[in-house]
Amino acid sequence: MSAVLIVGAGPTGLVLALWLRRFGVAVRLIDRASAPGTTSRALAVQARTLELYEQLSLQGAVLERGHQVPAINLWVAGRQRARLPFVAVSSTLTRYPFLEIFPQDEHEQLLSERLLQRGVSVERCTELIALKPGASGVQARLRRPDGSEECCEAPYVVGCDGARSRVREQLGLDFPGGTYRQVFYVADIEGRGAVFNGELHVDLDEADFLAVFPLAGSNRARLIGTVRDGCPAQAESLSFADVQGRALRSLELQVERVHWFSTYHVHHRVAAHFRSGRVFLAGDAAHIHSPAGGQGMNTGIGDAVNLAWKLAAVVKGTAGSALLDTYESERIAFAQRLVATTDRVFTFVTAAGRVADLVRTRLAPVVLPPLVRLGAVREFLFRTVSQIMVNYRGRPLSAGRAGRVRGGDRLPWVDSGGADNYEPLHAACWQVHVYGEAQAELAHWCAAQRMPLHGFTFTAAHAGAGLRAHALYLLRPDGYVALASPAQQPDLLVRYFAARGLRWNED
Repeated sequence: MSAVLIVGAGPTGLVLALWLRRFGVAVRLIDRASAPGTTSRALAVQARTLELYEQLSLQGAVLERGHQVPAINLWVAGRQRARLPFVAVSSTLTRYPFLEIFPQDEHEQLLSERLLQRGVSVERCTELIALKPGASGVQARLRRPDGSEECCEAPYVVGCDGARSRVREQLGLDFPGGTYRQVFYVADIEGRGAVFNGELHVDLDEADFLAVFPLAGSNRARLIGTVRDGCPAQAESLSFADVQGRALRSLELQVERVHWFSTYHVHHRVAAHFRSGRVFLAGDAAHIHSPAGGQGMNTGIGDAVNLAWKLAAVVKGTAGSALLDTYESERIAFAQRLVATTDRVFTFVTAAGRVADLVRTRLAPVVLPPLVRLGAVREFLFRTVSQIMVNYRGRPLSAGRAGRVRGGDRLPWVDSGGADNYEPLHAACWQVHVYGEAQAELAHWCAAQRMPLHGFTFTAAHAGAGLRAHALYLLRPDGYVALASPAQQPDLLVRYFAARGLRWNED
């Protein structure tokens, strides 16, 4: 019997399965679709996701197969108003100071290949019909490809089955939120024009929005835009010919070939809970929001990584079930903030009315260019969109402060003098970092307890990143700081684990 039944084989479910297999946990992954998606829905792979992928040795393949976007350009009513380069503000923040474009269909193919190497294949045309949670496990009724039904039991079930989640429906969890009135279109095209320069272009107009995402290859792009009110055709029957006028007029795009075109509505919702007993929700099953900022898929992947190491610890007996409560407390707060933020951005770029049009087309072109020239503003925008700002401060697993780094923060990345402090994170285990000199008492305790201890010569780069010289930093398996302390006292580590019912190894 598999320890975890995963329902849904999109990026969230695939990453969850990969991480669980990394920890040696048996999984079963089902999906009701007959084959992986063939359309490139989500595109953006943010810097934080690439950092997490380092722990699975996935980032190299994503970078090789995708396209790096070095800058975002803002256009207003057909005129370029501002350019935001990533490298200038983010090269000291992360190894990935850019936006990576890697279409979801290719992304899923890569994840499936890696999962198959770990001995797990997706069971296609297999649908969840019903769930019956119990005290010691969850009974699931499945419909197999031949139409027959199967009853199986797993200690844990995770619903990664999208916005119309059957798992969420079976749990009876509310999914409050709403649907934007605007209709979106998406088109993968080949063409010519100034915007085919490998960068991202966003054009604002009167109650209208258009983004041009570069794709790998020559003169290929993804267009995402809003359908103007009053379009003569119904949304379901629109063709690219009905909406292409805006792109041709505002950005002087010459479209030579359309590979894919679709229209859709955008929702903004967060589930009331991400956990019900032994059943969990992740990805779009737990939260959906506007495409502003390219956050959706990355947030689902973040859910998967957060949940995976905790499930593995409980399954292997190094933690009690209370650890699983921290999944919802850490991820639901971020999802709620994200939905609120993307809602505000989306409302700004699509709001109708004379005042809204004036703000977008007259005020924004004056105010935004000088703002994005400020280093602090550019850095804040990159930290936010790249998700390296995501933290779990104030949560049960987060404690202490040393320098500017607090428990719950992502470990600041520093590569100083050839010593990369992210290299030890490949082990995906509890570990201690000291930036400076590790005291003998701490070194002896870590050696005796088989707690990995990594020391780094303290430099100005570490100070600039907010780390404190000679302080102790306890890292979780997902690379977030669990405990930060100016003092290197082993008792702090003992008390941290004892208070939370955790062990750092399987002995």
